[in-house]
Amino acid sequence: MPHSNISGDNIISLQNARIAQKNFTVLTNVNLNIKKGRFCYLIGKTGSGKSSLLKTLYGHIPLQDGKGNVAGFDLATLKTSQIPDLRRKLGIVFQDFQLLPDRTVEKNLKFVLEATGWKDSIKIDDRINEVLGSVGMKSKKHKMPHELSGGEQQRVAIARALLNHPDLILADEPTGNLDPETSNEIMTLLKRVAQEGNSAVVMATHDYHMIHNFPGEAIKCEDGAVTVMETTELFE
Repeated sequence: MPHSNISGDNIISLQNARIAQKNFTVLTNVNLNIKKGRFCYLIGKTGSGKSSLLKTLYGHIPLQDGKGNVAGFDLATLKTSQIPDLRRKLGIVFQDFQLLPDRTVEKNLKFVLEATGWKDSIKIDDRINEVLGSVGMKSKKHKMPHELSGGEQQRVAIARALLNHPDLILADEPTGNLDPETSNEIMTLLKRVAQEGNSAVVMATHDYHMIHNFPGEAIKCEDGAVTVMETTELFE
């Protein structure tokens, strides 16, 4: 069974975890507990292990040692066949949006729902309208991705991440390609998703200006270790 109970009510629970890429240890002795409703930044220099940590959380690279549980799935025993089930519990938002360029916003979202087992066309339409409404993009559902601004594309990407009521949203530099004003809008949106309490949000970012504007908790990767801190500590 994929589900184990080391996590209690934590969406993410890592205990003495070692994270490695191609036999190179990136992070050791990682201890991390995150519950629904929490918003955390993931910070650190390029090469500090942020991406490796995210990839471990969504099952792209295996956990090397220690205990790990994400959304009820035991990372230490996770089989390849279970990875799609894990990812259905997650929403992933990328820096470059990764929308399918050859279909409308609506059809991008429909593709994800059908791929994850939704069959009822009325429920599919209702869910698409619901998530697009929540990110202020309902009026753009018949547009193609190239007809949207970067900020609008990222809103659609967040709507896509919300489709299956995820326990956890992992956002990898989601404002990296956006101007400051649009970045602030996307941040406000992601913070709201966490505050509504249904999902935890972990957002990797290099943008310290934004962290200053939107203070909160941070998971810092540095020198092979992970520290959880308040972002205000970064500016003391």
